[in-house]
Amino acid sequence: MKKILTLLCVSALGGALTLGVYKQFLEKPSIPKVTENQPTATLFPVNLNTNLNGGTNVDFTTAANKTVHSVVHVKNTTLSKGYTSFEDLFFGRSQQQQQIGTGSGVVISPDGYIITNNHVIEGAQSIEITTNNNKTYDAELIGTDPNTDIALLKIEADEPLEYTTFGDSNSARIGEWVLAVGNPFNLTSTVTAGIISAKSRDLSGQNTQSFIQTDAAVNPGNSGGALVNINGELIGINTAISSQTGNYIGYSFAVPSNIARKVVEDIMEFGNVQNGILGVIGGELNSKKARDFGIDETEGFYVTGVQTGTGADRAGIVKGDIIQRIDGITISKFSDLKGFLNTKSPEDEVQVELLRGGNVRRLNVTLEKLTMIDIPIIGTLEEPSKVTLESLNIDFGLQLSELSETHREDWESDGIYEGSFVTEINDLKIKSINDAQRALEKYSNKVLRIAIVKTNGEKVMYRFR
Repeated sequence: MKKILTLLCVSALGGALTLGVYKQFLEKPSIPKVTENQPTATLFPVNLNTNLNGGTNVDFTTAANKTVHSVVHVKNTTLSKGYTSFEDLFFGRSQQQQQIGTGSGVVISPDGYIITNNHVIEGAQSIEITTNNNKTYDAELIGTDPNTDIALLKIEADEPLEYTTFGDSNSARIGEWVLAVGNPFNLTSTVTAGIISAKSRDLSGQNTQSFIQTDAAVNPGNSGGALVNINGELIGINTAISSQTGNYIGYSFAVPSNIARKVVEDIMEFGNVQNGILGVIGGELNSKKARDFGIDETEGFYVTGVQTGTGADRAGIVKGDIIQRIDGITISKFSDLKGFLNTKSPEDEVQVELLRGGNVRRLNVTLEKLTMIDIPIIGTLEEPSKVTLESLNIDFGLQLSELSETHREDWESDGIYEGSFVTEINDLKIKSINDAQRALEKYSNKVLRIAIVKTNGEKVMYRFR
């Protein structure tokens, strides 16, 4: 792991809310077919019919033996700009210094696909994989998703590799035994045991995450390693720890396997992550909010608004509905809904069970792709077509489809109109809606810097206090 983690340190605090068009950025945050789980088409081996052994005499040896041979050591090499002395300048020596970072990864197919954390390989000039039998390979970076802190690598081996099969993280239960397998402190093939302490855990405070929390010992170097059940099935990718020292002090956090699998399969098929949105605005309930709304329910997602033309709107979801389950998954808090939607894609149909006026209703909703985002300082941004980008001779950006009414006069006086492009927010290049979300989350949804390409092709940078 490249950095020592601090209190409630999360290596990648990204994650885009996939509930709607992101009206939350414009406003003060508001309260934001029951079916059995069925196997779905998948690019990687997966077992969604997990049957865990009960009883107190739990044998970890089978799970450990199945996993250690598929967990690899990941070494990344980066070049950083170091201090330049007078002698360096005089003798013409390079300012760049080589830095080595290490972590773990999990082989998920016999032909060499490996899943790890984005922060383990971020910025790497080269990536080296060492398997449990001490064979070393150069790895190709297939793609990453900083929002979930997941990356996909590929190595070319002479023979089929040992791999770990994906399990169903939705079926994982609090109190269930799990093993964490990785390479802490460069100690290869280390196995620790614990239980699942909580699910749908959000450490960001911004409803952007949905981790599995365990008390299995995880330390620097474990990042990207496997969290498996006692059957040896992958139910999470170890990602972060809660610590004041940088080392394990009691709790660790893993990206659920259903989210991780969906991310890598999207990367394989589309080159990026395809998130499906429900089309509702709202938030989780508690006793105070229940009193404010004049209702008795204290759990669930309370709908304060429905975005026009979305799947939720067409299905008949309305303001005041309380979403309690989706496809049989209980929604007791916001991160439950966030975590579930992160496993779904645009055009997926889900069954929403909700409470309306004391009566239970079940509605089928087709999820849609998130294509726009509202940013208070400027307005609504949309993903453009390639033709539109080429017309302004730019490679990336989001197009301004509607100026903020509050600031319209100021922007137009400076030559900024609908049709302009936003290419950077808070020093992050904006190539997608997810990039924009991540840039805003970096500074608690505040815009400090924004780069714009005007409709005449002029590029300008604005800074805000």
